[in-house]
Amino acid sequence: MGFIHYIPIATALFAAFFFVEIFQHWRKSSYALHLGWWTLGIFFYGLGPITESINTIFGYSPVNFKAWYIFGAFLGAAPLAQGTVYLMLKRRAADMLSIILILVITVGAVAVILSPLKPVTEQYIKLSGKLFEWHFIRLMTPFINLYAFIFLVGGAIYSAMQYSKDYIDRSRFWGNILIATGALIPGIGGIAAKFGFIEPLYISGLAGICCIHAGYQVIKAGAEQSIYPAQAHHE
Repeated sequence: MGFIHYIPIATALFAAFFFVEIFQHWRKSSYALHLGWWTLGIFFYGLGPITESINTIFGYSPVNFKAWYIFGAFLGAAPLAQGTVYLMLKRRAADMLSIILILVITVGAVAVILSPLKPVTEQYIKLSGKLFEWHFIRLMTPFINLYAFIFLVGGAIYSAMQYSKDYIDRSRFWGNILIATGALIPGIGGIAAKFGFIEPLYISGLAGICCIHAGYQVIKAGAEQSIYPAQAHHE
């Protein structure tokens, strides 16, 4: 294993730091559901690299592989996207989407747990969804990823467009640009992983969370008022 395979450890450590930071922010506004979902999202974002690190250091295990798939494919970006849903949409619509998302993720996670796996003869392998005997599991992830893309990337871009009209304080504009970029980068790594190139996934995971954290910091440091009532009431 080369140095690049230890990048997930750095990603997990940075995610832990970010989680503590955003959790403290949420504690001050515990009724802000968008912050709660974002906190949960950063938590799961960090768990994915932990499973990658376990595979790198200790080798393959079926339990760790299935945990890697659940945390990465199903929970890698969806909770972050759901935070944006609660930020931008009305509460009733956000609640309905939460129920649907939780049901889809639950069904997918149960399928992952129950699915037989193809035999593995080597101790150190590149983790891939191709190990599942139940091939339909891999067909579920694009729908969750599309949902995450629409609300996380799309929501950040939409917000950036709205804040671009303010020529005095551009913090929220640049913050959302960074968040959109950070949410998009891991998707590029995920595409590479589907073709058997896992290393770009490791790099994109670290780069992605660094960009999201930078965007979060830029927005917090700015003086511009949020256009979203759910956010404006909890700052």
